[in-house]
Amino acid sequence: MQYSEGNVGRVFAIRLEHGEPMPESLERLAAEQGVQCGLAIMVGGADEGSRFVVGPEDGTTLPPVPMVNALAGVHEVAAVGTLFPDETGAPVLHMHAAFGRGDETLSGCIREGIVAWHVLEIVLLEITGLAATRLRDPATGFGLLQCR
Repeated sequence: MQYSEGNVGRVFAIRLEHGEPMPESLERLAAEQGVQCGLAIMVGGADEGSRFVVGPEDGTTLPPVPMVNALAGVHEVAAVGTLFPDETGAPVLHMHAAFGRGDETLSGCIREGIVAWHVLEIVLLEITGLAATRLRDPATGFGLLQCR
């Protein structure tokens, strides 16, 4: 286990406009505002065609080959994620979401890109004082959190 202790800094209330992409929109805002580390909570609507990772094709193959789904129709979305800088200092979001439509719920990582459908709200809690970076793991290709 690795860990680093920090404090809650600024809090941002964000409303994405219809058609805005995630995670790009939040990562851009974080970079513009100087937010290096944070916790993000997201609720609202994800548009048809939004893409998300639903696991590896084979859990024993490295690097893993991601299985990617696309939403068929507009879905409700609830998500939580973390924001940490990569090797270059750019903030990178790691967010998992549950998508619901009718009686069906899907879930996965939004890194492939979801698109806001009219209402997509995010609360971003900045975390200050952390010694943490997302570093690329050569075996998996993942940007893994490294705490110092």
